[in-house]
Amino acid sequence: QVQLVESGGGLVQPGGSLRLSCAASGSFLSINTMGWYRQAPGKQREMVADITSSGGTNYVDSVKGRFTISRDNAKNTVYLQMNSLKPEDTAVYYCNAPKVRTTLYRFSEVWGQGTLVTVSS
Repeated sequence: QVQLVESGGGLVQPGGSLRLSCAASGSFLSINTMGWYRQAPGKQREMVADITSSGGTNYVDSVKGRFTISRDNAKNTVYLQMNSLKPEDTAVYYCNAPKVRTTLYRFSEVWGQGTLVTVSS
């Protein structure tokens, strides 16, 4: 079984910063893309940012210039540095690995349990 465990959420004032971490553990051969999604109350889950094992990144337009995704392949960990946070960033943030190679010919998609980020004064 592969698990993604997030940490780093919490309450922050508008304009503040938070850093989320997501560590993969369990039995797997490799992970290519890792990413972060978020779901605000009453809204659909949306992709925030993702990063490939070679460092290629994508961001949703609303976070460009404020959020930075990075990863440590040796630790199978992905990070999301969030700066200049706004109330509209409030959501549960989920870590995602859409294609984890669990055996030579088998892949699985894995989600973390989510971590709550609240931006409020």
